[in-house]
Amino acid sequence: MIDDTPALQLRSLRKSFGRPAVDGIDLRVRRGELYALLGPNGAGKTTTLRMVTGLLAPDSGQVEVLGIDLAANPAAAKQKMAYLPDDPMLYGKLKPTEYLEFVAGLWGIAPEEAEPRARRLLDWLDLAKHAHELTEGFSRGMKQKLALAGALIHEPELLILDEPLTGLDAAAARQVKDLLVSHVAKGGTVILTTHILEVAERLAQRIGIIRQGRLIAEGTLAELRERTLGGSLEDVFLQLTEQA
Repeated sequence: MIDDTPALQLRSLRKSFGRPAVDGIDLRVRRGELYALLGPNGAGKTTTLRMVTGLLAPDSGQVEVLGIDLAANPAAAKQKMAYLPDDPMLYGKLKPTEYLEFVAGLWGIAPEEAEPRARRLLDWLDLAKHAHELTEGFSRGMKQKLALAGALIHEPELLILDEPLTGLDAAAARQVKDLLVSHVAKGGTVILTTHILEVAERLAQRIGIIRQGRLIAEGTLAELRERTLGGSLEDVFLQLTEQA
């Protein structure tokens, strides 16, 4: 029997800061897909993701992660996912190996299991040659890649990334994109926000567009093109956000 429980289910999610930031979003992200959540600045993308990850309490509505109600069982829901914010925090006095072992320990992963995972992730992201350097001397791109390795160390089923390619050069961005595609190919789910629409156009299986805290369009790029005059994702995005 096929389990069709979604990776993420949002029902009437709302949050206000004097005015509505997220205004009744209903969203269903399937398992094993890369989903891009797009919107203009201030549309409510980051607020939505922070509620999904439990960093921000919604005013109302429901978040389910792989069938687990976040409000009723937050520890179990958070165990299934990882979140990478647009400006991740690292510990400058730790080396990459030490940082990954520390994060793995927080997830309760035994050292003998954490060490090969950390080594594999550092190799994958071309950070192995910096494994014994302090992270305080890392470039922004190196820090972003290490933070992504930290998000993946406990092998989450749902990976949530807020502008993961910001500040990365072409080579680093390619490594991150390849890693995300590989995660999905293995059955994982990725939800990301990005202002680099070419990335969403090339990688995402489905796209959601929000404006003023509401989901105004959703579907594959082909389905979104049918609602507009067509063109690139940038053309479709601008048409939909201007119509709303």
